[in-house]
Amino acid sequence: MNRARRRKDFFRTAGTWASAGLSVLVLISVFVFVFSRGISTFSFDMLTDNYWATNYLLDIENGEANDFVPPAATDEEKYFSRKFGFSLVDDIDKENNRLMVVESMSALSPLHEGIIATAGSDQGKTHPVPLGARVRRIDYTNINGEARSAGILGQDSSAAKTIERLEIEAVSINGLFYQTTGGGIRGSIISTLMLIGLTLLFALPLGVSSAIYLHEIAPRNRLTSWIRAAVEMLAGVPSIIFGLMGVSMLFRITSLFGINTQSILLGSMTMTIMLLPLIMRQTEEALIVVPASLRMASLSLGASTTQTIFRVILPNALPGILSATLLSISRIIGESAALIFTMGTAISDNPKISQGATSLAVHIWTVMAGEQPNFELATAISLLILVMVLILNLTVKLLTYRINRKWQV
Repeated sequence: MNRARRRKDFFRTAGTWASAGLSVLVLISVFVFVFSRGISTFSFDMLTDNYWATNYLLDIENGEANDFVPPAATDEEKYFSRKFGFSLVDDIDKENNRLMVVESMSALSPLHEGIIATAGSDQGKTHPVPLGARVRRIDYTNINGEARSAGILGQDSSAAKTIERLEIEAVSINGLFYQTTGGGIRGSIISTLMLIGLTLLFALPLGVSSAIYLHEIAPRNRLTSWIRAAVEMLAGVPSIIFGLMGVSMLFRITSLFGINTQSILLGSMTMTIMLLPLIMRQTEEALIVVPASLRMASLSLGASTTQTIFRVILPNALPGILSATLLSISRIIGESAALIFTMGTAISDNPKISQGATSLAVHIWTVMAGEQPNFELATAISLLILVMVLILNLTVKLLTYRINRKWQV
């Protein structure tokens, strides 16, 4: 009998360890995959740059050829124009397109004399070509007085050929067309933060108040039991259904504010409905943990029910409410299905509450849904999301530990 029991215990223990080991292995595999594919793209510039590149068409004044001295140390892959005092280098963007990038410029290079030629409010303003600009075309005048173009949109496909053509044929540079870097996620980070702020502004008061009512005030009857069952059922509804609900029902509310399209406000209202079960359950669990003796002591000293809730129960339930808040933030960061319908999939570099934008998770879906999926950028954003979620979970544990330790003292 004892031998059979030990055998059963052995297999149960082995099964537990095997399951735990498999879970850890899968988690490590996810981190390794995301880190290995995304670390090369992950950078500070990715976090701060706009996603959409800006085009600049410049006229160059005083672009006559001169004699410039190349930098003392020039790599073989950097091609310097002695006539015009700048160097180009070949590069590849995140979508694997060929680029020519301005690597260096002399102080007197005519590229400092650019004037915006594109129609608009900035037309006619001085605009020096910045380092790192992606040169698409250089317009020049050749020795016969004819207008010609060099660059990727001209007659050349590399920095070496472009510089060579300028050195042989050009007597002056007349204009230049370049693009900014692009490919960044600054706009999606801002829209994600806006989404988090609005959602918590709506969801926390509703969720915490509902949990307080159900646990501390509402009588134990069939109605409250039905409400609890409805909340539990709501927690199991797929997120894409919430997205459909947001488009069909909540959109009517945002339209009252003049917002007749997908928007961050609509996304935050949809996320509020999604997060209510999570916040209510976590808050109620935190209220259950508060000892009944504290309630009785407060009431016996003459405090009202409201005073007992706000001065005794809620302060003791704060760690659980804080956990609910940070878990909600993690859910918002990782949600995509519902937001595709309510916030849209158009990447915006300057998001506004009343307009559509992409969260970080939807940004991943957008760059992977095209004809040429951008695995590098998608995994770099995934790496950022994993780091953010990890930091939030560690913050929950640290703050909960510190608060509990403070109260125990």
